[in-house]
Amino acid sequence: CMNYMLPLSYAWGNFSVLAVGIWATVQRDSLDAITMFLTGLLLTVLTDIIHICIFYPSHDFLSDAKRFSIGMAIFNLLLKPVSSYLVYRMYRERGGE
Repeated sequence: CMNYMLPLSYAWGNFSVLAVGIWATVQRDSLDAITMFLTGLLLTVLTDIIHICIFYPSHDFLSDAKRFSIGMAIFNLLLKPVSSYLVYRMYRERGGE
């Protein structure tokens, strides 16, 4: 997000899911918060794939900073299924069906 290679919608989507995740962590009795967090995580997996595919620069314009930035975005995308599974387990512990 700090390299401005990806659009602002990428940053807004991930930061809003992070804010909902903080809300879901603080309110341990809320099933709605954890549901919104899980839905947001799964939705951002799809939007992250679209953002990375559309805005990936060509090899001529790929500096070291952009390469690091896109590498961290891909690493974040690879960790989201693990995070989604852990959030799903929290959802089941809170009484979700």
